[in-house]
Amino acid sequence: MLIRSFTLFDTSGWRWPHFSPQELSCKCGGRLCGGEYWHDPEFLDVLEALRAAVGQPLVINSGHRCALWNTHVGGAAHSMHRQIAVDIALAWHDRFALLAAAQQGGFTGIGLGRHFLHLDRRSKPARWYYSGSKALWER
Repeated sequence: MLIRSFTLFDTSGWRWPHFSPQELSCKCGGRLCGGEYWHDPEFLDVLEALRAAVGQPLVINSGHRCALWNTHVGGAAHSMHRQIAVDIALAWHDRFALLAAAQQGGFTGIGLGRHFLHLDRRSKPARWYYSGSKALWER
């Protein structure tokens, strides 16, 4: 469900202690939208379970993106970020352990970047490498 601004979202009953609507909302800083936020409890349940599985903070580089911000940052025309997806910073994580936990947790869209891991829950599983990242993900 799309919320025009994370500031308009009622967080009473919020059950995901390690994440907030603000950090999952559009990062355009209000320049292109009002801080759009896509609320999906099932996605948040899986994200919170991933956080528990890895036992350390997950830094979200990108969550939902408004259409203009998605274009500005070079996102795919049908990017899952237009609904809900996350790019998680790899700093402080074992990339392979994070990937394994994400796969076990039910993420089906997995993008392998140099400094981040893209995760979403698309209906048809997909996995891809971002430019210059493949060698970092090979064992």
